[in-house]
Order: sequence, then C-alpha cells, then structure tokens
Amino acid sequence: MNDCIILENYEKLEIKGAKKIVSATSTQAVVETENKTIILTGSNIEVTKLDLDNSLVSLTGTFSNLKFSIANAQKPSFFKRIFK
Repeated sequence: MNDCIILENYEKLEIKGAKKIVSATSTQAVVETENKTIILTGSNIEVTKLDLDNSLVSLTGTFSNLKFSIANAQKPSFFKRIFK
C-alpha cells in the first residue's frame, strides 16, 4: 500500500498507510508507516481516528512541522564510521 498524507488548512491531517502510532502528545505525534516514520509537531494535536485494519490515522490540531525519516534506517557500522 502506498502512503498518502492529506493536510487540510494545517489543522486536519489524515495518513493512509499507517501501521502504528509510536507516540502522541498535544505537541507531537509519531506515526509509523510501511517505509517511513512521520513526526508531526504543532499544538493541540489529538488523534481523532485510529483504524489500523484499514491503515488510517486522522489527527487534528495546528500542525507546524512534518518530518519524514526512513523506517529501520541503519547507521553505518562502528568500523565503517572510523575507517572512512
């Protein structure tokens, strides 16, 4: 399934392809998809819908930042970092 993010007026966000919510507070939410981790920051963030059977998460609040990172990204080994 492809990931899809819909943001309406910086206040309503829907993520299709979500596998789990790693954490959620009023200022930050972390959602994991198949290939990425999405870090959402802002204020008054609330999870309004959680339907993991259909891979759907809906959140409301005032979103100021969306950050993406590759899930399961591995750092280079210790020796590769030392012996560049």
